[in-house]
Amino acid sequence: MHVEHLLRDETLGLRLLWSEHVLLGRQISGVTVTDLEDPTRFVRPGEVVLSGLVWWTPEGGRDKADRFVAGLRDADAAVLLAGEETHGAVPDDLIEACARFGIPLAAVPADVMFRAVTDTVYLQQWGELSHHHALPQNARARLSRLVAQDAGPDAIVAAAFAHVDREVVAYVLTPSGRTVAATGGGGELSATQAVGLLANGTGATVPVDADAASPYERWYLYLPDPGAVPPRMLHEVAAILGRSQEKWSHRRAADHQVADELGALLAAPGTEPTSLAAALQGCRLPAEGPYGVITAGTGTRRTGLAEGALAEALAHAGAGPSAIGRLPDGTVFAVVHGAVDVSGVWPLVAACEPSVPLHGGNGRPAAEPQDLAGALAEARYALSSARNTAPDASILSDTTSLSSLDALLTGVPSEVRTVYSRTVLGPLLDAASPSAAPLLETLRTFLACDGSWARTAEALHLHVNTVHYRIQRIEHFTGRDLSRLADRLDLWAALLCNTDPGGRAPAGTRHAPSSTARSRAR
Repeated sequence: MHVEHLLRDETLGLRLLWSEHVLLGRQISGVTVTDLEDPTRFVRPGEVVLSGLVWWTPEGGRDKADRFVAGLRDADAAVLLAGEETHGAVPDDLIEACARFGIPLAAVPADVMFRAVTDTVYLQQWGELSHHHALPQNARARLSRLVAQDAGPDAIVAAAFAHVDREVVAYVLTPSGRTVAATGGGGELSATQAVGLLANGTGATVPVDADAASPYERWYLYLPDPGAVPPRMLHEVAAILGRSQEKWSHRRAADHQVADELGALLAAPGTEPTSLAAALQGCRLPAEGPYGVITAGTGTRRTGLAEGALAEALAHAGAGPSAIGRLPDGTVFAVVHGAVDVSGVWPLVAACEPSVPLHGGNGRPAAEPQDLAGALAEARYALSSARNTAPDASILSDTTSLSSLDALLTGVPSEVRTVYSRTVLGPLLDAASPSAAPLLETLRTFLACDGSWARTAEALHLHVNTVHYRIQRIEHFTGRDLSRLADRLDLWAALLCNTDPGGRAPAGTRHAPSSTARSRAR
């Protein structure tokens, strides 16, 4: 099957946006569905690449488009099929990038499911194979019954290859390296091994197409021996696994709605114990603790993204019964029965979508249901700390790690920190005053030197009398007494809260000095 044959299929409604005529004659070897910003490691030569373009943002523009398409060129992809649903149309940046790097590009209408494209490719590509190269009718019927009975992927994979006259080793893996299912003959894979196998192109890897699954939880059917079974059989099995994952995803969406109710109770003050107990029961969580509470955010409005990342992290960590939902303010949270530590798997999960910063917050365990609201408050504060500490990076913050004043303040909203800094430091942040910057530097150095006049003078290369004079001016402008520990702490906290790189507030910010401020000899 060639690229031009796929584009001519009227049932798909694909619209060619750019190509050279010679490229349309390229032989198609398979299909990969990806929304990774750098798809290189998952694409094989000659493959059709389907992308919903969730990795592209107007802010990233040409750079993101170039990086994505350059990856397709390096992987020797045959054609890029770009979905129009996410942005309403294929961005011009992507069209221009495909022209620069020589990758044919076609648009997939919003009403066309990616699965339809995948099925078309494989049914045409292997349609001429003899019947024994596909799943026998009885095997197909058995697998359909398993899906209808809500059997898990382990049962489906085991039954899929039971009729083959040789032992078939097969795995169902997620992009973060979690083994979802495996046949009995396959050894255990570590997460690092699994990620490497998906990336290095050895064996046979077929993506499982499930539209409801998040990018963090997408399944891949992987066989170490690419010749163990015919390709058409692999894709039929992958399609059946896709139906199973779709059903599972829809069931979990209903569970999320129930968990939302639990989140609303935990976020509201004065929740009755009976109402909380009923909500825990509705989420199939035990009535007795301990419980773990984790929050997550991705900084994007894409529905289900943070929930999927958190669910994958919990599954990776072997968590017990859990409920994942959204709080009234939109924050994604999870209540887990028992102890769970997702810190080790957080980087693996975040790597599935490297262009999306994945932030997380962890609080202390809750011993009993009545402690859940406090644990949730801690986890939300830790999430704010993670966001403020590294807005563009993926990190997980724990309240137990907030062991310094500087770390503690990272959880305070930036707007609040800015107001506090301006309120306390006052004229020292006045950009229009020529003396403000020297005074601010003197204050910072004086506090860093533990209030030592001599060390401050030495650090600033000033006479000690000049330091005395400047400290008097600082006390006058701020109304603080730098001989008092409490006032020193207030000023130090204000310096830590000052996030303006220039260390100054807008001109016009004025604060009247306190009448209690006075100069003192030390």
